[in-house]
Amino acid sequence: MEPLVLYLGTKTYSTWSLRAWLALRHTGAPFSEEVIALYQSGSREALLRRSPSGRVPALRHGDLVIWDSLAICEYVAELFPEARLWPADRAARALARSVSSEMHSGFTALRNAMSMDLRREIAPIAHDAAADADISRVTSIWNECRLAHGGKGEYLFGHFTIADAMFAPVVTRLRTYAVPLTGAAAAYAEAMWRHPGLAEWVAAAQAESLPG
Repeated sequence: MEPLVLYLGTKTYSTWSLRAWLALRHTGAPFSEEVIALYQSGSREALLRRSPSGRVPALRHGDLVIWDSLAICEYVAELFPEARLWPADRAARALARSVSSEMHSGFTALRNAMSMDLRREIAPIAHDAAADADISRVTSIWNECRLAHGGKGEYLFGHFTIADAMFAPVVTRLRTYAVPLTGAAAAYAEAMWRHPGLAEWVAAAQAESLPG
């Protein structure tokens, strides 16, 4: 098979890179990664040399380049079906795709109020009602998925899926900004924080050199 190369942004900050990386890592397939430093002079030019959108992540597979996190996850799921990155049950799979797409396109207030920063000291911050509404919706999704489909494991649909990869950066945000969680949502966030892939990413983020 042609080699897989995943282009990523600075691991401390790049939520979209984390999503695609978790999905690809879960397959167990060999791949190489290249981290492109964000928010520096020359970052835009470096990104455009690897991704037609000028954004990360981007996955190169031979002559093919895929430059959207959810599209990368879908491609990887098709390439490695044995990884079971979507639930086997049709109804559960439809729900997993729905919540993944909602995460992909929504929650702007939460994103703006609580950016991912894996080097920040854990502490709460003030945020507005719109961010609170996003947090409420996120935890509602987690509770509902766990209640309906979590009986066979500790992730949203039992075993790890793309839905978990899509929500992983939110888990880090809520932890960084000390947002209180209860019940199934709290248990899910803790399970995700212990996920070997996420733990590996966080360790790499805390070890990387940042400007300034």
